[in-house]
Amino acid sequence: MVDILHSVGVKAPAPEKVYDVLTTIDGLAGWWTEETSGDGDAGGTVAFRFGDKGGFDMEVLEAVPGKSVSWRVVDGPPEWVGTTIDWQLRQDGDWTRILFAHRGWAEPVEFMHHCSTKWGTFLMSLKALVETGQGAPAPRDLRITDWD
Repeated sequence: MVDILHSVGVKAPAPEKVYDVLTTIDGLAGWWTEETSGDGDAGGTVAFRFGDKGGFDMEVLEAVPGKSVSWRVVDGPPEWVGTTIDWQLRQDGDWTRILFAHRGWAEPVEFMHHCSTKWGTFLMSLKALVETGQGAPAPRDLRITDWD
């Protein structure tokens, strides 16, 4: 198994602000995709859609306020189904550190390379949303390939 790993700092004096954009539908729609619906609390399911490109359904495994969020992909592209997405939050002065992991890829196929880059762009969108109030969710995200 292989994993996608990223770290980003967000200028936020409390991790709860970052936690909110990871667990509320409005927050998620503000940085990942405008087509977001469902329940971001532990035990809920969140649906993320990207127009005619399809999307993902995530079961929320864990949501610990100000600390961590964990999802399991229950529907979407075969490479994603069964993988987990983990967000660890840590306060460091006026910054909230996000340790991101998309775990459990069967192998590092080309689609994984694409997804790793897209996760990076969406993490920058999350950072912008928290710091400025304006993210760049799909369909306004940075296009990196013809797969977008």
